Amino acid sequence: MSTSTGGQRSRKDLECTAAATAYQRDFVADLKRRVIDAGEPFAIAQADTPHEIFHVMDIPLVTNQWWSAYISAKQLSKHYDQVLGNLGYPANRCRYCSLGLACTLDNNPRIAPWGGLPKPTVLVARLTCECIEHVFGQWATALGSEFFPLEAPGWQHKDPQWYRNSNERWEQVFEQRRIDLLVAEMQELISLLEDRTGRKFDEAKFLQLMLDINEQEGYIAEAAQMIGAARPCPVSIAEQMPNTMIPQWHRGSPWAVAHARRFRDEVKRRIADGVGVGGRERLRLMWIGAGLWHDPGFYSALEDRYGAVFVWSMYMPFAGPQYIRELHDRPLHALASRICSMNEVLHLPPWMNEWMVSEADRCDIDAAVMLVPPDNRLSQSGTKITEHALARAGIPTLALPADMVSAKDWSHERMVEHVAGFLRQEGLL
Repeated sequence: MSTSTGGQRSRKDLECTAAATAYQRDFVADLKRRVIDAGEPFAIAQADTPHEIFHVMDIPLVTNQWWSAYISAKQLSKHYDQVLGNLGYPANRCRYCSLGLACTLDNNPRIAPWGGLPKPTVLVARLTCECIEHVFGQWATALGSEFFPLEAPGWQHKDPQWYRNSNERWEQVFEQRRIDLLVAEMQELISLLEDRTGRKFDEAKFLQLMLDINEQEGYIAEAAQMIGAARPCPVSIAEQMPNTMIPQWHRGSPWAVAHARRFRDEVKRRIADGVGVGGRERLRLMWIGAGLWHDPGFYSALEDRYGAVFVWSMYMPFAGPQYIRELHDRPLHALASRICSMNEVLHLPPWMNEWMVSEADRCDIDAAVMLVPPDNRLSQSGTKITEHALARAGIPTLALPADMVSAKDWSHERMVEHVAGFLRQEGLL
């Protein structure tokens, strides 16, 4: 049973990729200084929570999914997975959401990144999956802090083509009652943070942040449109992800806006110069799911060996429909419309399947590879329906049973050849 990632590194061709990773490296060092060395009040939160509130209040934020990816990149996921196993946690636990809890429960500063996280002011998560309340509740107890849950109510109105109407008609698309509930919860969270940290929520600063986020996401959306239309594909998935996701962690900041513009401009230059990814592009692939954080070289191997280029992943094209919002003089409600729908439209039918079929058509996709983490319930939710929808649209789809942060049972070479075998079977290689 191999767990080797093969030690493969992904190829980097864009100048802005190095700039993004350097910025993030400096940011992580500063975050560690503020949280660990200076002992500032900070928060732990899921990715689908209102980070903008923490940014406006200058409260350091450790995002759970980022922390899991950080642990995974340091090749510690197997160790922490064993920690939870030894403590009797169920074998089908979600690794993506629970690695941070495992790190805290292990209580081993010699192994843990940063020596482990100290007590945060609060932990925040939306209740999008039945495991979230258990993970964050137990994590808050282990850290001696408090869990602030945000509800995730169901939708009565379902607009399968949400992505066409979400920028301007967000009140109708995402339901006013759901938006109002989250606004009330965010106002309660703001009061809690003000009371416990002494820092104030500045409404004028928040309004400007929301406007700056719209500008940033507009640049990313432009890049996504250009990449989907270009032949050959000018930017690999391994560079799409950091140039989208690193600015997203800092969305609305002067650096993030400038970097998104720089990325768009470099994409435009590569298209004008006819530059493609790796060698000759033979077919165009779609990657559905979170990034494979423990083996990013997986994508480059398929590009280099077979000319199978991953043109699409969810992070970049998601920026346009899900982040950009006409504010309608209600910036907090506009933010709520973004947050209250983020996981649902990515993972649940009818939103997930309709959007991805549309995106496959836009990008002229030949086949899709879908990451299906065996124990991540939310990431499994809409996969079968999406697979069938893509098949009806003529897009063969391979379900890849693997985890985004756990290298357990993963073999770089075996998985690369598994995908290649699927493409041969479909007559694409």
